[in-house]
Amino acid sequence: MSSAFYPIGTPGTPWGADEVAAWLGRQRRQRSYADLVLRAVDDLRGRFDVVQYGSLDYAPDVYPLMALRSRHWQGDRPVALVTGGVHGYETSGVMGALQFASRHAADFEDRCDLVVAPCVSPWGFERIHRWNPQALDPNRSFRANSPARESAALMRLVEPFAAQVRVHIDLHETTDSDETEFRPALAARDGRPFAPGGIPDGFYLVDDTDAPQPGFQQAIIDAVARVTHIAPADERGEIIGSPVMAPGVIRYALRSLGLCAGITDAPYRTTTEVYPDSPNATADQCNAAQAAAVCAALDYALSHQSS
Repeated sequence: MSSAFYPIGTPGTPWGADEVAAWLGRQRRQRSYADLVLRAVDDLRGRFDVVQYGSLDYAPDVYPLMALRSRHWQGDRPVALVTGGVHGYETSGVMGALQFASRHAADFEDRCDLVVAPCVSPWGFERIHRWNPQALDPNRSFRANSPARESAALMRLVEPFAAQVRVHIDLHETTDSDETEFRPALAARDGRPFAPGGIPDGFYLVDDTDAPQPGFQQAIIDAVARVTHIAPADERGEIIGSPVMAPGVIRYALRSLGLCAGITDAPYRTTTEVYPDSPNATADQCNAAQAAAVCAALDYALSHQSS
């Protein structure tokens, strides 16, 4: 444990409204959701139905929440759900989802109904941050009466077809800023000591503790290993404090933790993580790894429909 200084709050005391306001005042827009995401979504209108499933009014900014849906939605087929940008700063989650939609989705259009929500947290995307303006983590907020508008909006989008979701893959990445900014901020916000950790060098997956699918996870790892390297276990046989169940695979209790990958009862679900700050990977590789993970996930899930 460490009492490392964070510039907001009093060590040992959880934040209140004043501390959240001070934190919010430090955030600055660093890139454009309209230019990088909405424009890419608009370019795909000829191939998908583009659905606005909500709007985030974070004055003075308003963010339309957009999803891509199969043009020829049938309603009686399995649904494949792809989500990215739940943590807005995780760039390859957003770009990987868009790359899958642009380059690979057509390979699956005769096998499933497809929904891609490429950027669940646009405010965080623009400010390269993990939280929303209330200092809430959307990826711990997927539960009834969610306090995070981003999470609540996505759950409303999915609810009408949730029972048909066969596979859900949620695209994330782990960056050096997790250790230098986001984990210290989390400890300060919650009034806890900061426990320094490490950043896994490579790609890994988070399976569901309550309904593990090792064959599914392995199929994704095998596909991604052809694109970028898989994160090794640390000296304790762990990745980010969780036991490694197979190369590049750990498990979390997705639903009880309020994670995006737990919003349906899909038999096949996972969360991806890549490491864009690795000296052994490029941004293009990370985007391609995310797209490869989606393709492998859909291939496996749609080929095992009797299980």
